[in-house]
Amino acid sequence: MPLRVGTRASQLAKAQAVKVCTLLEDLGVETEMVFISTAGDEQTGVPLHEIGGQGVFVRALDDALEQNKIDLAVHSMKDIPAERPSGLVTSAILARDSPCDYIVTDLKLDEITILGTSSTRRTAQCRRNLPWADIRPLRGNVNTRLSKLQIGEYDAIMLAKAGLERLSMTLDGFQLDPHVHVPSPNQGTIAVVSRTDPDITGIVSQIDDYGTRMDTMLERRVMEMIGGGCFTPLGIYCKDRMMIAEVLSLEGDRHFRLERMVSDTDDAGRFGMEVREKAGDLISEAYKRLGITHG
Repeated sequence: MPLRVGTRASQLAKAQAVKVCTLLEDLGVETEMVFISTAGDEQTGVPLHEIGGQGVFVRALDDALEQNKIDLAVHSMKDIPAERPSGLVTSAILARDSPCDYIVTDLKLDEITILGTSSTRRTAQCRRNLPWADIRPLRGNVNTRLSKLQIGEYDAIMLAKAGLERLSMTLDGFQLDPHVHVPSPNQGTIAVVSRTDPDITGIVSQIDDYGTRMDTMLERRVMEMIGGGCFTPLGIYCKDRMMIAEVLSLEGDRHFRLERMVSDTDDAGRFGMEVREKAGDLISEAYKRLGITHG
């Protein structure tokens, strides 16, 4: 029987699932895609923090795995929360695509007046680095966002460069330096989640990329120790164990940044604790301002 590969139905999610299916089929493994709707897809008119944050794109697929409706779930790894259900495992992490943010526009950077994004991180970084721009909320899939740009609601929008690459889209604009606009932890990475079934994990592990797994798992350890989820303007990026973490105020006018090599997950944990201790006021402030209970 084919492996049932669960995915959201958006164009980008399908492209990511196709990439996983192709890699598995190259190994001689038969697959079929199963489309599952999530709360994040159904409620596009409000910011993510108002409908549950990161996990809104993940929970329905987790449920489908637990109910044996699918064998694998394909995610943008940055959407997966730090806390995960028991019995589920990230059985493969694909080689990382670009981790960078991308501003889609046909203007020069200093000509942008209205820029669309609903990410608290991107908003804060742009308020700091592009202070002349008016940052306005924008959610929806890639095509929805692009259509709003085309009809003039915005004169620039922010997207993940990896998403454009996966959709084979070449658009005018600016790729942002991940050392300046530090990306979300795990941005640019596709993860495959499954039950802890060795018959399945043994197959799927063959498409795992060791280097990407190391960097992204170190990022996740830092994320776990800092906390904050998508509520806090937080960027975490690791390349060959060189770690950068940055916590910003919602307005982008204050920040704490830490950058150094980390040797392993324990060291990443210490790195994350240092960030949490020194940026705790910014994290608590963001939760309070957004009306979210912070334990």
